[in-house]
Amino acid sequence: MFSVTFAIIIPFIIAALVPFIYRRFKLLHIGWFVMLVPITLFVMLARLIPSVASGKTYIHTYNWIPSLNINFTTYLDGLSMILGLLITGVGSLVILYSIFYLSTKESLQHFYCYLLLFMGAMLGVVFSDNLMVLYVFWELTSVSSFLLIAFWNHRKASRLGAQKAMLITVSGGIAMFVGFIMLHTMSGSFSIREIIANVGDLTDHALFIPAMILVLLGAFTKSAQFPFHIWLPDAMEAPTPVSAYLHSATMVKAGIYIVARFTPFFGGDQLWFWVVSGVGMITLFWGSFNAVRQTDLKALLAYSTISQLGLIMSLLGLGSIALQYGYSEESIIYTQATFAALFHLINHSTFKGALFMVVGILDHELGTRDIRRLGGLMTFMPFTFTVGVIGSLSMAGLPLFNGFLSKEMFFAATVQIMNADVFSLQTLGIIFPIIAWIASVFTFVYCMIIIFKTFLGPVQPEKLDKPLHEAPVGMLISPIILSVFVVGIFFFPNLLGGYILKPSMESIYPTFGDPANLTPSIHAWHGIKPELLMTIGVVLVGALLYRFLKKWKPIYGLLSSRYTLNAYYNNFLSFAESKSTIVTNKYMTGLLRDYLVYIYIFFILTVGGFFFYSGAFSPSFSMDVRIRAYEVILVGVMAVAAVAMLFSKSRMTATLLNGVLGYSIAIFFVIFRAPDLALTQLVVESITTALFLLAFSHLPDWKKERVPSKTKLTNAVISVGTGAVVVLVALAVLNYDRFETISAFFENAYELAGGANIVNAILGDFRGFDTMLEVVVLFIAGLGVYTMIKLRAKKGDENIENK
Repeated sequence: MFSVTFAIIIPFIIAALVPFIYRRFKLLHIGWFVMLVPITLFVMLARLIPSVASGKTYIHTYNWIPSLNINFTTYLDGLSMILGLLITGVGSLVILYSIFYLSTKESLQHFYCYLLLFMGAMLGVVFSDNLMVLYVFWELTSVSSFLLIAFWNHRKASRLGAQKAMLITVSGGIAMFVGFIMLHTMSGSFSIREIIANVGDLTDHALFIPAMILVLLGAFTKSAQFPFHIWLPDAMEAPTPVSAYLHSATMVKAGIYIVARFTPFFGGDQLWFWVVSGVGMITLFWGSFNAVRQTDLKALLAYSTISQLGLIMSLLGLGSIALQYGYSEESIIYTQATFAALFHLINHSTFKGALFMVVGILDHELGTRDIRRLGGLMTFMPFTFTVGVIGSLSMAGLPLFNGFLSKEMFFAATVQIMNADVFSLQTLGIIFPIIAWIASVFTFVYCMIIIFKTFLGPVQPEKLDKPLHEAPVGMLISPIILSVFVVGIFFFPNLLGGYILKPSMESIYPTFGDPANLTPSIHAWHGIKPELLMTIGVVLVGALLYRFLKKWKPIYGLLSSRYTLNAYYNNFLSFAESKSTIVTNKYMTGLLRDYLVYIYIFFILTVGGFFFYSGAFSPSFSMDVRIRAYEVILVGVMAVAAVAMLFSKSRMTATLLNGVLGYSIAIFFVIFRAPDLALTQLVVESITTALFLLAFSHLPDWKKERVPSKTKLTNAVISVGTGAVVVLVALAVLNYDRFETISAFFENAYELAGGANIVNAILGDFRGFDTMLEVVVLFIAGLGVYTMIKLRAKKGDENIENK
């Protein structure tokens, strides 16, 4: 029986083996071996489609941290099946494409290792049922995508693009992590299935809205929703196979998946509806509007991806309104928006993946992606032209291509939402079809730019870096397969609807009965309806705007670059860097005194502040034993030695006085019946005193320091404050009963730790474990130093940072 856990783990295992296989079989392109992984997983998942379509789910649980209820639980249902098939299916085609796209001179072992890491992380996200496990994989997608975006690390733009993607997506991930913790606090469970099942008891919880907002922040940052979309265009500096995989079919769909997965839990709330649908609509418009102004084909596709992601997100928001009504014939109408979202999720992966590969072919074969240097390629690159036209017309939403079907359903959903009698939609609902139509007009315009500016018109061979020629057959296979799906889905959409989309709808609407009621029959012709009229209007107005593009395109010049989100991002980084430099220079002075001042002030404020505000400074001396005279004398000796050390003028004297303190502590150990500790103290104190005396004998005498009176007073106040806090804490803990006693551990020390002496057990176990971690830290630091030495810039690469 196929285990979903296997699908997650196997890419990581193969990723670890890739460098060794690469060195062993250099004659064979490593990509052929790597491609077997997603193909195998795709076939295994595809075999489960009939059973999942019939309503079956697959759950596997492996204990990880059972004491914290954190287990490696995988869950395969209709929704995760869609993403799993996209991750493995498109992944197979991307790897095939990359075999012919990337030169053998590239660091292929690193590229495919990163790609497999990302694939495994994405599968972990969509198959995980435990929130904490999902979060681990979620952040791993950010790390692996960072490595892939920065693959050409000799380019400054690649490094900055990877940095921007990392900062934004990881920040959103941390917010989502806090939201997950809130969900656990609310429900007492980390299981997504259990949390959704208990939604009726949790909607009135005080943490419900904060958890919702934090989870959406994570989803919006990962799926490039406004205003977090700015990382996606810069991430286009990655190799085209990375863009085709991460930024059209997988990584950017992770946020879509999270919204869809948590719709059964949050979807019935009005805030969820307005935030998800509103942000989606804004993203849809802003992405399409900005795509028209781009002159780089890859940048154009980046903004078109942002727009299409906004379309899918808005549909999920519109579909959530069905949960407000509950299951009824009236609510079924609104579930069709969610159906359209899932349908377009698949369609977008096919036509956008094909388009990214087409642009990669142009860049690879002609040496440019600049629209101003292209034109007339239809004659010289007929296969590339055909795939480009199919992908563009599908994205524009024209008939004979799958994008037309889901785009019509999108229009229908926006029109239908105006009839809802909740959330003030009878007055505000008109904004949805208006924005949808305007954004679709811009979508049509930039699709025409791709077709006419790139493949038609006059040829400009003098502006190209390479002679005009068609791409190799191997590079054409993947985009041709995707274009076949684009056309095939248009003619046979209900195969997809019955086997893939129907079980996904059941995952999002688990309480709506028979999922067949949620799965409408898809038809290319549905009569003269508002959505068809909107499409005709898009074509007519879009064609007119494209015809007079040069007349109105100058309006983009009116938008000042000083007030863009990218400008704010760059200004924020510059501000943070400059202020952090100032703060760092304040405390990294190189003076030990300053470091101790910061440490002790922090200690006084945190420890002393906690004990003061919690009312813990209430010592009781009723249970204290009698203090003997010799104990008072011994404390007096220690006090005199400590004070005298401050005024000593010789290192030798200070060392001997320090030894008096150490030996006095050893005597206290004897008095309190801890001879083993006393012996240890005596040995350590003798050795250190001898070493200090030996070392200091070769150093010059101390010179009197001229310290300002203000500094002396500050030192005295901090010293007295630190000592007072330590004494008060020591007295307070005698009767501190805020936490459960741990005396039971002392009583069972032998059974729990294998030692009758609890102090020795602690030293042997915990200190040994601490030492092991310190060794690991040193080992990692050593690896870092070794890596920097191996990767140091060669002669001629002095300006690598400016490339």
